[in-house]
Amino acid sequence: MVSFSSKSASDDPRLTKLIDRLPAWIAASVRFLRKPSGRWLRIPAGLLLIFGGLLSFLPILGLWMLPLGLLLLAEDVAVLQRWRSRVLDWIERRHPRWLESSGRAREPSFMDTRDRPDLG
Repeated sequence: MVSFSSKSASDDPRLTKLIDRLPAWIAASVRFLRKPSGRWLRIPAGLLLIFGGLLSFLPILGLWMLPLGLLLLAEDVAVLQRWRSRVLDWIERRHPRWLESSGRAREPSFMDTRDRPDLG
């Protein structure tokens, strides 16, 4: 039997930092889904993403959907919360720059003229 937890992961600052690095529209969607009132949308969305990940041999669907579905379900399922905590521990050890709160993750573009005084 799967046990559902009433404890939210909103107290984990590492997850909040990762969400803050997402593009604004994605971060807003993730914050909405993480609210306690989003549970009835979060669980079916997580299950559909997991199912889509299992059908990764079809076009458009892919393995990227499987961990995303598990992360959504981890808000409510205690066993997956421990898994998510271990993944965040791994990210903290291996990729500490992902947890920097210096703003959104952004790759410099060759079209970006702000850093080039001759074009800006």
